[in-house]
Amino acid sequence: MTGEKNRAQNCLTVSNFKLDSVFTDVFGKSASAIISHMLEHPGENFDVAPFVDRRCKTPIEQIQEAVDGSFNPFQADKLKIIREHMSGLERLKEMLHELIFKLAAPYQALIDLLLSVPGISDPMTAIRIIAEIGADMTVFESSKHCCSWAGLTPQNNESADKKKTTRIGKSGQYIKPLLVQCALASCNPRSNKYPEIKGKYQQLKKRRSSKKARVAIARRLLTAIYHMLLNGVFYSPFVAPVKESAPKERVLSPEQALAMLRKQGYVITDNPHVVS
Repeated sequence: MTGEKNRAQNCLTVSNFKLDSVFTDVFGKSASAIISHMLEHPGENFDVAPFVDRRCKTPIEQIQEAVDGSFNPFQADKLKIIREHMSGLERLKEMLHELIFKLAAPYQALIDLLLSVPGISDPMTAIRIIAEIGADMTVFESSKHCCSWAGLTPQNNESADKKKTTRIGKSGQYIKPLLVQCALASCNPRSNKYPEIKGKYQQLKKRRSSKKARVAIARRLLTAIYHMLLNGVFYSPFVAPVKESAPKERVLSPEQALAMLRKQGYVITDNPHVVS
């Protein structure tokens, strides 16, 4: 699909259509409608306003200037074949998704659990995680073993009191990038949906770096997933309680109060007018 999109973009560029400069997605609703009209009416000047969605923020004048080009017969036929191939790939993708959901039907309860995890909003993401780590967490000795298996823990390469590397391992080539993407989604700076995850990410980012913070959040999510699948519970955010500087109710005897003052450097005298 990516290769066909690149070929389609090449056809538009060669024909002097600059739709990529006015649309975020050249294969979106508005751009696709404009391209279809140009292929059906080659060489015809037309108004693009009826084809542009009302939510589009680009001015109509700029979009009109971007379609100041013309298709030659070869490029037009090539683009038609590419779009037809893309439509076929979309149909095959839908069929494949239906087959995957049918195979994952026995694990629907576990999928519902994973959908409560920060950064996981698509059932396909939950299915991919279950397909990688399985549904039985007893195969792992602990959550640390699960994270190590997924390649989210630092290596321990040390000799003669010298640490050679502390990078994460190379295992988990499929689940590791997936969990990192989930971590990025849960740490979105524009959203406050998961403040405990976002706050931890900002804290780690200041001390270490953004890349290390993403891996740490991905490990945090996998640890939560391990316990969720092991105990069959939904995700529950943990927010550390606010530490109080002093108890709400504190009673001291006169001797304890005087001892506390002496410990802080005060000198206790009988005459209040004497300053030492």
